[in-house]
Amino acid sequence: MNQKANPVALIVGAGPGLSASLARRLHSEGYDIHLAARDMPKLADLAAETGAVIHETDASKTEQVAALFDAIDGALDVVVYNPSQRVRGAITDVDPEEVRKAIDVTAFGAFLVGQQAARRMLVQDPVDGCRGTILFTGASAGVKGFPQSAPFAMGKFAQRGLAQSMSRELHPQGIHVAWINIDGGIRNESRSERIDPAGNPDSMLDPIAIVETYLTLIKQHRSAWSEEITLRPWVERF
Repeated sequence: MNQKANPVALIVGAGPGLSASLARRLHSEGYDIHLAARDMPKLADLAAETGAVIHETDASKTEQVAALFDAIDGALDVVVYNPSQRVRGAITDVDPEEVRKAIDVTAFGAFLVGQQAARRMLVQDPVDGCRGTILFTGASAGVKGFPQSAPFAMGKFAQRGLAQSMSRELHPQGIHVAWINIDGGIRNESRSERIDPAGNPDSMLDPIAIVETYLTLIKQHRSAWSEEITLRPWVERF
């Protein structure tokens, strides 16, 4: 008797922190992991730990994204888009070409990956009514633009709109799409916990805790799919 193949997850824009925690969690759930990023060496240890296949990919390049999906055989159960690029500066001073690059990574790359994921999943047989899950990692900037951060807001607003449009188009076809608003700073190896002025701990999002929400979205029953969810520390001001 042939054993059922493991589910497959692709994390685009992989690196330390949230992506690494997600890769470890999905690996523990029995997923075969694929990691895509421009910086391959930084993925070596994570790939060894999770048995992941790594792919050198610039997510803002049409040909490279197409090649990434061509390199993964069979069904794709989960695709997560994490890349974003920030350009800070006064609106009167910021470099237009740097703005273009930032939007290419944050928004256009999300479109390219979302398109390829949808094409793959639409021809897959559904499992418990779901053909696959596409998740976009958002940010506060997709809901409210901050001073001297127009390029990031432009990219994240576009990404959020993409996810909303895709969810309305693809949910009825059995593909779960959701945008996760990470509304606060994420704790990682290079960024120590920032205790809030009142001395409260857990004032930054723990990537391991964030990942549990991603897993919940992946496992949601189709009768109650979320298309957007916000995660923020308990001390964060709305």
